[in-house]
Amino acid sequence: MVNKMAQILCRDVALGYEGKAVIQHLNFEVNQGDYLCIVGENGSGKSTLMKALLKLKAPMSGEIRMGDGLEADGIGYLPQQTVVQKDFPASVQEIVRSGCLGRFGWRPFYGRKEKEAAAEQMEKLGITRLAGRCYRELSGGQQQRVLLARAMCATRYMLLLDEPVAGLDPVAVQEMYELLEELNRKEKITIIMVSHDLHAAVAYADHILHISEEPLFFGTKEDYLKSGIGKAYLSATGGGRIV
Repeated sequence: MVNKMAQILCRDVALGYEGKAVIQHLNFEVNQGDYLCIVGENGSGKSTLMKALLKLKAPMSGEIRMGDGLEADGIGYLPQQTVVQKDFPASVQEIVRSGCLGRFGWRPFYGRKEKEAAAEQMEKLGITRLAGRCYRELSGGQQQRVLLARAMCATRYMLLLDEPVAGLDPVAVQEMYELLEELNRKEKITIIMVSHDLHAAVAYADHILHISEEPLFFGTKEDYLKSGIGKAYLSATGGGRIV
């Protein structure tokens, strides 16, 4: 049975392609208000897991269940940007409003609810002044804020983020992490984030899922920092003190 407060429950899941498993025996749960960071080496299955959580890929075995009123189409998703996406010739307002389509239902025009939701998220993320600007003219940090506002229009519950600070300058990286922390702490939005930035992950997240072909760790940040895999991975990725 799914925990009353659990939004995602993953039990003995195997994921892969063409009959070959990338991840096996995966067990974890995400509760309302959690901030979970998924880490692991390249090719460990992080992106595959994201697809499974979005119901874009079925598990080879095991079960992924949604609870606490959450559905896959109620998750706000911020994927890695491609070069083509960065050059998208639409206005900021158009892009943010498009995030409402899943939540409010498809229609050939935007109604009052969609417009109000988009305006609210643009204000919350400090991009109202950019509403009429062309997306491709923005800086990398501004573009990520626009995409985050779009994702927020799609959900009131959970954000799923795939390397949200990739390619950003240090100032924009810090601003993005602070935005996510505020959404999590103040708005009580559950955050699941894939990241190669382990040091930032353990600084901001409260739970860590470290995956490989066999899951290596799932638990609190504090327990991860005490674990053998946590200490080894932090050392391999640059060491340093994490608070």
